[in-house]
Amino acid sequence: MLANPSKHIEQKLALLPSEPGSYQMKDKNGKIIYVGKAKNLKNRVRSYFKQDHSGKTAELVQNITDFDYIVTNSDKEAFLLENELIKKYKPYYNIRLKYGTGYPYIKITKERDPKMALVNEVKRDGGFYFGPYPNVYAAQETLRFLGKNYPLRRCNGYQGRPCLYYNMGQCLGPCWHDVPQKAYDDQIARIKHFLDGNTASVKKAIAQKMQIAAETLEFERAADLRDQLKYIDETVESQRVLSKDTTPRDLFNYYLDKGWMTVEVFFLRQARLIRQYKQTFSVVGAADEEMMNFMQQFYAQRNIQKPNEVLVPKGIDINALSEMLQIPVRVPVRGEKRDLLDLAQKNARISLEEKFRLMQLNEKKTTGAMREITHALNIPMGKRIEAFDHSHTQGVEIVSAMVVFDDGVPNKDLYRKYKIKSVSHADEWSETQEVIRRRYSRILKEGGEMPDLILMDGGEIQLHAAKEVLEDELGLTSLPIAAMVKNDKHKTADLIDGRTGEVVVLSKQSEGFFLIQRVQEEVHRFAINFHRQLRSKNSLASRLDMIDGVGPKTRQKLLREFGSLPKIAGASIEALQAIGINEKLARVIHMSLKSGIQ
Repeated sequence: MLANPSKHIEQKLALLPSEPGSYQMKDKNGKIIYVGKAKNLKNRVRSYFKQDHSGKTAELVQNITDFDYIVTNSDKEAFLLENELIKKYKPYYNIRLKYGTGYPYIKITKERDPKMALVNEVKRDGGFYFGPYPNVYAAQETLRFLGKNYPLRRCNGYQGRPCLYYNMGQCLGPCWHDVPQKAYDDQIARIKHFLDGNTASVKKAIAQKMQIAAETLEFERAADLRDQLKYIDETVESQRVLSKDTTPRDLFNYYLDKGWMTVEVFFLRQARLIRQYKQTFSVVGAADEEMMNFMQQFYAQRNIQKPNEVLVPKGIDINALSEMLQIPVRVPVRGEKRDLLDLAQKNARISLEEKFRLMQLNEKKTTGAMREITHALNIPMGKRIEAFDHSHTQGVEIVSAMVVFDDGVPNKDLYRKYKIKSVSHADEWSETQEVIRRRYSRILKEGGEMPDLILMDGGEIQLHAAKEVLEDELGLTSLPIAAMVKNDKHKTADLIDGRTGEVVVLSKQSEGFFLIQRVQEEVHRFAINFHRQLRSKNSLASRLDMIDGVGPKTRQKLLREFGSLPKIAGASIEALQAIGINEKLARVIHMSLKSGIQ
């Protein structure tokens, strides 16, 4: 049976990356019902909805209402991540790789005469475990290679005579004599060295033997040696998604573009990446400030246990964050943890780019969107929406912004910015009344075109404040207005009808709902960016101008060299002199910023 994906899934399919990774299919309740892996996420995930299916696969596809994915650096990492996610979520439709029967590990037992074995799960028994290995056959062949070249015990123990394996050089011989503990320790050290990825000398020796076998026309032996090399590569290859360090960690990284930030969180437990979380939002401040705020709220607002350690990218104040979270915070600079940090940023970048592309796609799919919205609000069909939002930081630099959508497409020529003049502190009612009064009294005065619908991005407070101005002051009693209701994730959920006060519910998969979402995101972005511009201007340029002796050229030089006011404030007198500022002025700048002119 051929799947019939929803418009939501169709859009996400168009934005899938051609990267390896693991994908998670979800049902209508957001529950993960299937986990898979792919060399190419775009091709694999699309195949579920673009090909004929029968049986359990058809049943699975019918129950998919959304999907998510995690990009990895290789197909092998995708294999390993898939296994860990299946173990964690136990999805209904994963009929293979169920918990406890996943990819195998190579184990060195903890006993007087240790031996190696292939096992399916890690136990707390003191043994050494390596893996898991997605290619089971390669793991078996690697274990056979280790048994030949780094023998431990292959027999059942003391029997008074050498066993066959001892005679073949594949057993240390506890079958007939006591093997010194040091002999085992040395051999185990060699095995661990090999399985940790230090295989260069071994592979070189095998390659030389393969060359000799080929030259002497022993082609079967040469082929066996070639296969040994392949199995070693597949088994011992570096596993960046997994770590041998079992410290519980949360890893945070981000990607920032066009005033939006996506934060990616990796949860590392029991040496495994077990879950991801990502959130995209518009930002006002610098990246490090936004990350600090996000991480503080992340743990404060969620009833989750903090890990033993948090990993963050360079640029975050780890001392302040560690004190804030009461757990160690570190910046990895090399190795596996650094690779995971890069992978988190890569996922954040892909997610944010996907959002931008989705917004662009939605702008083109406007047929019927306005009709759905006006029908739901029971107002005449129209084409123009004007939406308002406010922005400030703790009551400073209060601004409002208006965006205009014509036939579902942003009309940026008609966007407007407003500096709030009536209040000097946060007052949502007064801010709304001022901007509505200024906008529509001017249209009345100039005989301009009224919108077909006004949307307020602030719920009932803004709705009632706007209605009071429109109806009581301006006499615009028939101008349709509604408020966008947000859920706990600050996303559009429903509308409040300005005439009836009733909550109007739009289908979450409808074009009308997508249009409302785009309007909300666009007006929020526009207001935030305007506020950021004012705050940046005042917090940098004008505040530097308050220092005697700092003119436009010096100000520009400081900003170009240091980039932000906190960095200028933190610079030493010598660092200020190094960019061409005389010692006297450098001391004045240093002391002024330190004493509170910030």
